[in-house]
Amino acid sequence: QVQLVESGGGLVQPGGSLRLSCAASGLTFNSSAMGWFRQAPGKEREFVSRISSWSGGITNYADSVKDRFTISRDNTKDMVWLQMNSLKPEDTAVYYCHALGSNAYWGQGTQVTVSS
Repeated sequence: QVQLVESGGGLVQPGGSLRLSCAASGLTFNSSAMGWFRQAPGKEREFVSRISSWSGGITNYADSVKDRFTISRDNTKDMVWLQMNSLKPEDTAVYYCHALGSNAYWGQGTQVTVSS
């Protein structure tokens, strides 16, 4: 049974930082591309960032988060992180971890709220 468990969300002031974590189990983590998506109230789920399988040498970011967010992975721990800096109110959303291997899997999401 595949599980993706996100953590690290919360309330932060504009300009602040948060680090989201995703713990994976039940899948071949090394060979899975990992990513983060987000969904704001009343909006569709959107792509945030992706990191390639194996060494994670290829990363992609949505234009809206480029130069502020950094994705990383540790294949020895089956973990992926999203470091979010210079947060803006428009970053407020539920953030979902995503795994793409032989199938696609989603976590349950973690709430990020950016507000003063």
